[in-house]
Amino acid sequence: MSTQPIGIFDSGVGGTSIWKEIHKLLPDENTIYLADSANAPYGLKGKETIINLSIKNTEYLIDKGCKLIVVACNTATTNAISILRETYNIPFIGIEPAIKPAALNTQTKAVGILATKGTLTSELFHKTTNLFASNIQVIERIGEGIVELIESGQLYSNEMRGLLKVYLKPMIDANIDYLVLGCTHYPYLIPMLVDLLPNHVKIIDSGEAVARQTKAVLEQHDLLNTKRVKSNIQFFTNGNPEILQSLLESKYKVEYLDF
Repeated sequence: MSTQPIGIFDSGVGGTSIWKEIHKLLPDENTIYLADSANAPYGLKGKETIINLSIKNTEYLIDKGCKLIVVACNTATTNAISILRETYNIPFIGIEPAIKPAALNTQTKAVGILATKGTLTSELFHKTTNLFASNIQVIERIGEGIVELIESGQLYSNEMRGLLKVYLKPMIDANIDYLVLGCTHYPYLIPMLVDLLPNHVKIIDSGEAVARQTKAVLEQHDLLNTKRVKSNIQFFTNGNPEILQSLLESKYKVEYLDF
């Protein structure tokens, strides 16, 4: 089983930010990335819909022989991962906004979180926030429209910049010193965010932590691929392949999938 692929799915192209960290840490692992762009964004959908889409994605990856699945979507993790773990007999890695390190390290006692509605309203997010951030100010903003712009190839557009200015203003006014990115699409905004935020604000995303957790779980289950052969990397999308391709090196090929 160790040579079987790691499966990674997201509501669209954003989870490639997670895939890149996993591939960097575990270059020998075969991976299959599944972008459900036709149904993006998940953040505006109801819990039942999110669960059903997550099950559909999971079953596709299991059919492809995946040994472990990374739910590279904050909204799918917070709404569906407990169901997936109960239903399928393989390990799952989830993505949670990194509110804990921000809350523990803030000096100004104010942190910002930019995330989807589906993540910010989830039970898991509220539980984590109450546990680690009850004594600090947390400025939450729903990143309405961000995923849609990224999925339509308008990552560095003037419209995106305008949205970010609006979402960041109350955080800057509250003197945050940490900004937590609560959606796997958002790390692609970091160059723009750095430009818009004061210099002292640190930006946290979950990519490296998820890669380390993936490695730890593979080791725990004796599933690490130790064969030193060229890894097989596959990308599938039910959206526009060019959008996904634009976030990847040209050596990787994106295949359209009608699902």
